[in-house]
Amino acid sequence: MAGRFDPLTRTAVRGGRTDVPPGAATPAGGGSRRRWSPGGPVDLGLILGPLRRGPADPTFRVTPDGSVWRATRTPQGPATLRIARAGEEVEGEAWGPGAEWALAELPRLLGADDDPAAFVPRHRLVHASHRRRPGLRLTRTGLVLESLVPVVLEQKVTSDEAYRSWRRLVRRYGEPAPGPQELWVMPDARTWALIPSWDWHRAGVDAKRSATIVRAARVADRLEEAAAMDLPRAAARLEAVPGIGPWTSAETLQRSNGAADALTTGDLHLPGIVGYALTGERDADDERMLELLAPYEGQRHRAARLILLAGRTPPRRAPRMPRGDIGRL
Repeated sequence: MAGRFDPLTRTAVRGGRTDVPPGAATPAGGGSRRRWSPGGPVDLGLILGPLRRGPADPTFRVTPDGSVWRATRTPQGPATLRIARAGEEVEGEAWGPGAEWALAELPRLLGADDDPAAFVPRHRLVHASHRRRPGLRLTRTGLVLESLVPVVLEQKVTSDEAYRSWRRLVRRYGEPAPGPQELWVMPDARTWALIPSWDWHRAGVDAKRSATIVRAARVADRLEEAAAMDLPRAAARLEAVPGIGPWTSAETLQRSNGAADALTTGDLHLPGIVGYALTGERDADDERMLELLAPYEGQRHRAARLILLAGRTPPRRAPRMPRGDIGRL
């Protein structure tokens, strides 16, 4: 499971959390609006945090009034969506051709299809983490390519490198988002497929990752169908594209499908963190992680997130992975 960036401490935070101030947000004006009653606690920072790609993500912004802004490319076109708490309800405000689609999908984005009650903690640490975060729901964007591209960029590199590549490519090949915030909408599938090799290189993306994104973009319509599939079929659809393996498909489907059981395997750090948190083992591998999380079958992704959010990680024994930038070569 990829690390997420805490914009306050400027350090990576595992578990997908971003800070959202408890401000009194007011509508920006000029957009379409709707309100939704979640029927329970919602934590916007926990729910939407996994969608943020670094502190300077051009598609995502949190403002001091407690609003979360997100630029997205919907099936109806670009849209900017503002999300904020409004008492016991959540208010959405949207701009652009895709505004109505974005507002229609607002409940799913905030976890309406998720079932937190299906989760039963089996370990003391997981129980404590779960109790402290009643507002955790699993987001579902319904957009596969939007979730897939930044995940591919994160393959085999540090988060900082992947975030830098994402910013450069979105700003160069995307388009300004509609609405009052200066956000950017990521490129469409055809544009991803036509980015020349030298610009991938300048963005710090090697040939293997860029080729994977290009192949995915060429079959984007087929991949988007995975958003309506169950987890095994959706994973098989994604992994039919060369360069997409279990790590990439799980990280993608956690976001696009809200897949509660999409456990990330093949991660450099996750097995060791799970092993250490649950048993004190710091050298657990994927097989051991699957064994430890077997009691959570059907909810293994949620269990892993709660473990990561608990913050119990093994002491570092090796230097951090060195940062690189092939664009300077």
